[in-house]
Amino acid sequence: MAYSEELVERVRAELGGVRKVTEQAMFGGVSFMVNGNMACGVNGEDLIVRLDPTLHQDALTRPNAREMDFTGRPMKGFVTVGPGSVVDDDELALWVRLGVTWASSLPPKAKKAAAKKKAAPARKAAKKRR
Repeated sequence: MAYSEELVERVRAELGGVRKVTEQAMFGGVSFMVNGNMACGVNGEDLIVRLDPTLHQDALTRPNAREMDFTGRPMKGFVTVGPGSVVDDDELALWVRLGVTWASSLPPKAKKAAAKKKAAPARKAAKKRR
């Protein structure tokens, strides 16, 4: 599925001052990670936001916001925001800030490749002891 390059660029601009941001292909679009935790992303013309689960119901009361539902089951703490609510730069900034705030509050995730490399020597050592 194609995604809005314009929205991706706008999200990048909003994240310009945020440290430890990376991008990753996810959900058929682009996700923005803070310390390895998803903050927000772009799928099609929609903005996907991961936010504090306690804010989930309140977020759904905002215009064009709905539960994220890729698998047939809504994901608590993930909201899909339709394009009508991210046309305004202030609205986009609010949603991105909600995602960054939640992602920043979570413990940093180790990179998967690094974690696998660290685990491999431990297994070898265990085999040598046998």
